[in-house]
Amino acid sequence: MTKDQLFAFAQHITPQKTLSRAIGKIAECENSWVKNTFISQFVKKYQVDMSEAVNSDELSYRNFNDFFTRAIRPELRPICEGERSIACPADGAISQLGNIEHGTLFQAKGHHYSLTSLLGGDASLSNDFLGGSFATVYLSPKDYHRVHMPLTGKLTKMIHIPGKLFSVNKVTAEQIPNVFARNERTVCLFETEAGPMAVILVGAMIVASIETVWAGQVTPFNKNVVTWDYNELSNIEIKKGEEMGRFKLGSTAIVLFGKNAINWEESLQAETPTKMGMHFGTVTEKQ
Repeated sequence: MTKDQLFAFAQHITPQKTLSRAIGKIAECENSWVKNTFISQFVKKYQVDMSEAVNSDELSYRNFNDFFTRAIRPELRPICEGERSIACPADGAISQLGNIEHGTLFQAKGHHYSLTSLLGGDASLSNDFLGGSFATVYLSPKDYHRVHMPLTGKLTKMIHIPGKLFSVNKVTAEQIPNVFARNERTVCLFETEAGPMAVILVGAMIVASIETVWAGQVTPFNKNVVTWDYNELSNIEIKKGEEMGRFKLGSTAIVLFGKNAINWEESLQAETPTKMGMHFGTVTEKQ
């Protein structure tokens, strides 16, 4: 068994949710010794650049989660300009991006996964994205962990889908089939100038919670699929570049668009580093 296979096997036998609950309690702890030790070791291990944070004093945060979801200085993440320009939703790196072919998305060499499964099993939702485009952005531990809107959009639906909590790094994506459609996740659906857009926040090992700006904490650990519908009376519209959600110890964001709706920036490919707000693609001109 290779080292990568052993890493994947270990995740299968790890009590994922029990571990995540325990880490979540530590991450919320406000005891000075506990939270300062945790934060200091994390900054050192992952070489976190605190100079980018609005509050650069790492030990002044109330707890580890406040540090982890720290705000970034807005001048360091300008939002790409242009009515048809799509903004990158998060700091991190491209895991994969491309076309949604035959109802599947590319995960890693040898692995594809189902669009319908990703969206919680509702085939009527997946119809909006058949033949469309997807991009998967992996947020590493050192990254800024708020997710922002690629385009201005009006919220139509949010779906929480329970699942596993496998790691979502490159090794796991290559070793564990359907990982993004198996992990706990929150699907957020919007109507935009490019048509339907989905932003999917995927949980992972030791992710304490996923939050959205309109609902607060959505996860963790619901046992059933839960759907929230938003009609015109809700009138929740979020502008391009504004925050829409965040991870507490997280994970991966997947963006979906419909067929012929957009073109990704040509320079993007697997493992390309990303910064929130950078030019990510272009809305196609309507014929």
